[in-house]
Amino acid sequence: MGAYDKELERWLTRATADPDLIEELESIKDDEKAVEDRFFKSLEFGTGGLRGVLGAGTNRMNVYTVGQATQGLADVLNAVKPDNAVAIGYDSRIKSDRFAAHAAGVLAANGVRVYLYRELMPTPMISFAVRRLRCDSGIVITASHNPSKYNGYKCYDRRGYQMTDADALATYNAISKVDLFDGVKCMALDEALEKGLVSYIGDDLIEAFYEEILALQPDPGIFDEVDLKLIYSPLNGTGNKPVREVLRRIGVKDLRVVESQERPDGTFPTCPFPNPEIRQVFEEGLKMTADFPADLIIATDPDCDRVGIAVRHDGAYQLMTGNEVGCMLTQYLLERRQAKGTLPEKPVIVKSIVTSELIRMIADDFGGETANVLTGFKYIGELVEKLDNAGEADRFILGLEESYGYLSGTHAREKDAVNASMLIAEMAAYYKKQGRDLTQVMAELYEKYGLYLNTLLNFVFEGADGMRKMQGMMDDLRANAPRTVGPLAVLSVSDYLTRETADLKTGAKTPIDLPKSNVLSYALEGGSGVVVRPSGTEPKIKVYLTAVAPDAEAAQRLTDALGADMKAKMGIEE
Repeated sequence: MGAYDKELERWLTRATADPDLIEELESIKDDEKAVEDRFFKSLEFGTGGLRGVLGAGTNRMNVYTVGQATQGLADVLNAVKPDNAVAIGYDSRIKSDRFAAHAAGVLAANGVRVYLYRELMPTPMISFAVRRLRCDSGIVITASHNPSKYNGYKCYDRRGYQMTDADALATYNAISKVDLFDGVKCMALDEALEKGLVSYIGDDLIEAFYEEILALQPDPGIFDEVDLKLIYSPLNGTGNKPVREVLRRIGVKDLRVVESQERPDGTFPTCPFPNPEIRQVFEEGLKMTADFPADLIIATDPDCDRVGIAVRHDGAYQLMTGNEVGCMLTQYLLERRQAKGTLPEKPVIVKSIVTSELIRMIADDFGGETANVLTGFKYIGELVEKLDNAGEADRFILGLEESYGYLSGTHAREKDAVNASMLIAEMAAYYKKQGRDLTQVMAELYEKYGLYLNTLLNFVFEGADGMRKMQGMMDDLRANAPRTVGPLAVLSVSDYLTRETADLKTGAKTPIDLPKSNVLSYALEGGSGVVVRPSGTEPKIKVYLTAVAPDAEAAQRLTDALGADMKAKMGIEE
């Protein structure tokens, strides 16, 4: 008899709202390992909300785990005050619309007013709605750039950024008390609409979002002077309408959309990993360049909060990394605002701890301040909120993460690929007017500041065994801190869980003024470095490598050496 047979039987009896779940459970009920994977734990609600594989069980995304999370959220909101409101949005993923409707019904049954988008919308538009409609929270049903078998549930606080640690813990504790079959109140969406507990968000709010984005143009009118040929792909997600509309309004005339990736489709038929970090998602767009030699290809992920680009250079297309785009945007925004006399004193750039330090060097040249925060755009949003509350919102120039997320305005507290697509297009047009493409601009930055090669290694460990392996790796690195990585000595180790940096030469320890996080960072000789962290939203352990070298070949050799040594130290075999 299996350890989870009783829970399996309960689900077979009770999970009748979705026939897909019963069919799935019947098909695996004699497979003990498959049953364990679905029930060995509940999806954990953290600062990133919920994320998991679609399917039956407590360790899957389904109407019951969505309902349980929403009931917990409603309980937290109602315990603080009456008359709460929540904005809800969703992307193109499988069952996203159903999960959004179910969440709306649960909130309505708990007396919480709901503002629901009529159709799929980018994640930053939910952050915008939370703030503009003065909501107490926000929900987005999305798994961002994960493969199609995933879905998720992002949760925002009243300030428009994803919950930080204290709020997420309070919500997690409330969710843990909710029985997912008997403890969830719910009413049908039609009934909630009829009673006025749920209302659809109108076109006026969408227009207000567009106007906020357009107000952030660095070079209005640039497309009257420059003909930029552009290919855009929403990767079957939410960016199709808003990105195209904003690009049309700023004057992009020569725009073509990747037809096979244009319409919403949660199976992502031409891009099984709909992540603009990888070349495969650009293949359909690259095919179009045979007849349409675009200067630039832009791709946004399914919930349109991340954006990647490919740039035409000498007849071939080069993908630019998230760090490179971030460096160029930093340079471009500071440069243009300085030229126009609109650059404030002490402009602020906010980046994550794993994002390139080259950005700090660029900002320094403009008298800027660079703030480092933990990975997770909520920490960037939190700092933007602090600037806003202090009356210093104008100092905020750009928030960015190496994982292709950017924000240049205070309209949202979330990375915004609608905003970023506009900035990138205008930046490409501005430099094209000067006879340069973006690969040349980046080469000039490397020549000026030094070559920083930033590489991300992802290692996937799925299921219960995978979780144990990843934790074991982090435990072993903490117990056996490396003195060298590849050919370089380790100068210091920063442990964001203990919130201390240890100097390996002197033994001195200095505090880290950031929240606790399961992250280890190694500062190496010559400005190079390594950061290791388990992903908060995927079954991955991530290793970030920074190689600082005089030229590209030397940087790649150093990167290879650092990566090989870290894999050996962590016991990773490929």
